[in-house]
Amino acid sequence: MKTIAIVGTFDTKGAEFKYVKSLIEEQGCKTLTIHTGTFEPTFTPDVSNEEVAAAAGYNIKEIVDKKDRSLATEILSNGVKSIILKLYTEGKFDGIISCGGSGGTALATAAMRTLPIGLPKVMVSTMASGNVSQYVGTSDIIMIPSIVDVAGLNQISKTIFKNAVLAVVGMVKLQEKYEPDEKDEHPLVAATMFGVTTPCIDQAKAYLEEQGYEVLVFHATGAGGKTMESLIDAGFFKGVLDLTTTEWCDQLVGGVLAAGTDRCGAAIRKKVPQVVSVGACDMVNFGPIESVPSQFSGRNLYKHNPSVTLMRTTELENSKVGAALSEKWNKAETDMLVLLPGKGVSMIDAEGQPFEGEKERQILFDSIRNGIDNPKVEIRVMDNNINDADFAITAAKELIRLMNK
Repeated sequence: MKTIAIVGTFDTKGAEFKYVKSLIEEQGCKTLTIHTGTFEPTFTPDVSNEEVAAAAGYNIKEIVDKKDRSLATEILSNGVKSIILKLYTEGKFDGIISCGGSGGTALATAAMRTLPIGLPKVMVSTMASGNVSQYVGTSDIIMIPSIVDVAGLNQISKTIFKNAVLAVVGMVKLQEKYEPDEKDEHPLVAATMFGVTTPCIDQAKAYLEEQGYEVLVFHATGAGGKTMESLIDAGFFKGVLDLTTTEWCDQLVGGVLAAGTDRCGAAIRKKVPQVVSVGACDMVNFGPIESVPSQFSGRNLYKHNPSVTLMRTTELENSKVGAALSEKWNKAETDMLVLLPGKGVSMIDAEGQPFEGEKERQILFDSIRNGIDNPKVEIRVMDNNINDADFAITAAKELIRLMNK
């Protein structure tokens, strides 16, 4: 019999969670209840808040006495993350569900994010109709809007809870209906792509797939880069084709598609073979043209589409991007290749195109050369635009060489 973990504040939302528990059991699954509230629960959980607090190094009475909601949430969040991961590792549950407002969502999703991709995770939340990036992160949590506040049982809330339970029970019980795909046996390669580097990645991907690899492409939009980094850390990939590192431009200049300062760090940490480049480092991303900050007025702007405006990076910005990339790559402990496209880093950094910039490219390349003194890192310039077939196929072949090595 499958087991579904229920995480939540059973003190303030006990009736709702008891109802969810009964629905799951009606569907033929067992439940594992974990109480993350500060006070006494309205029903006896399988894992008490005392155990959750202890996992974070605290006594629940200390938390109550402090009367600090923010501190309590932080402590219980740390505790439930530790407990959930331990219970999953021990094989105690097959899926997880929760419901709540902003506090309950923060608590439950913090635990859900520690679990592997593919394990069913459902969060019914009052926050689900807004920006949920802080809750989902790079995980595969399914966020369901609660429609009404999670504050009692009524016609609408019961309908939402039923749908959420059917979703998690269905995922858990029906997983065995699908046989593993034969392609799942192929070694995985991660690749990064942007609209202006698509021809390059498409050609490299096709070549790698002909050689027996499966290529997972990540859109370099901030979230894409973060997700790839987390999956590299999780050990999914045999190789990385990180040819589109444009997210560093947004990180350093103030664009909207930054991926954080850990971008380009995971493959180094995990010693995964990689071929890297500077795809789309000629641009910083903003929303509609009217949303571009006033300090950038007068810059070379390109309207990619009504929702996306690109701004050409300057010589100084290219120097900073090159320094940031070289600082990351210089830490490599295994052989890697930095492949630089001498005739343009994107589709619009080419002869006659809006972002053509030989001087900017040269400064970018020089900054990378000056920042890398690691014999494990080979730097090679090719007389191609990044989207030329020679560049794409060379990158794929070199990655295969490094993976075989």
